Amino acid sequence: MSLCILRRILLAAAVACACATGAAAGQITVFAAASLKTVLDEMIALYAADPAWGGAPNAAARVVPVLAGSSILARQIQRGAPADVFISANPGWMDALERDGLLAEGSRRNLVSNRLVLIVPAAAATDLRLPDLDLGVCPGPGGRMAMALVDAVPAGIYGKAALQALGLWPTLRDRIAQADNVRAALALVALGESPCGIVYATDAQAEPRVAVAAGFPADSHPPIVYPAAVIAGRDTPQARHFLAFLAGPEARAVFARHGFAAALP
Repeated sequence: MSLCILRRILLAAAVACACATGAAAGQITVFAAASLKTVLDEMIALYAADPAWGGAPNAAARVVPVLAGSSILARQIQRGAPADVFISANPGWMDALERDGLLAEGSRRNLVSNRLVLIVPAAAATDLRLPDLDLGVCPGPGGRMAMALVDAVPAGIYGKAALQALGLWPTLRDRIAQADNVRAALALVALGESPCGIVYATDAQAEPRVAVAAGFPADSHPPIVYPAAVIAGRDTPQARHFLAFLAGPEARAVFARHGFAAALP
């Protein structure tokens, strides 16, 4: 069974679990971009432990994360999946839900921003000096560059835009190993299955088995922004409370420690 198929099965199981328990009193189901896994795990623990946030109206709230590519999660929400809060890795998928009338009025806000980097296995760390990318180094003869899905997942969309802006896409387009989400692309490089990959700076920071070979110029791709919103029909005090926490000073400090930058206007 391929890694991508296994991840889709696991996501389906997570959504099914959320469907079975989503109506439970006090549960907050958060659909979030896979690149948020490390920081969101810490955020949920902080939210549960802090009396300032754990009090009313949140005393009994339990936050249940469902992590995947933003495109997959947005489509699940469009099909009625029981998400209370959605955090996307780009505005496009949030825009799609807003056009469909699926966002609770007045709840949408930008949380943080990110940067795009080229990674290699830690043992092969080298400065590839973008935009003069040495194609003999990455991906190399017979090698494939790991990226999230380039036409659907935000990290892949940003990565494709950057390669196009640098004039590298025509050479590399047939040498891409596409993964379901950015953390799956990260894993391909960390496990040595791809000699290089394009991920967010925060993903590289969370994985000691990879090293940043180069950063992509900020003007080579659209700004990387993470919008969040409460989902219409799931607009509860608990959902609003958790979203307020994510936008508050304690959460901003956690985001910054994990390498995320302040939200763009």
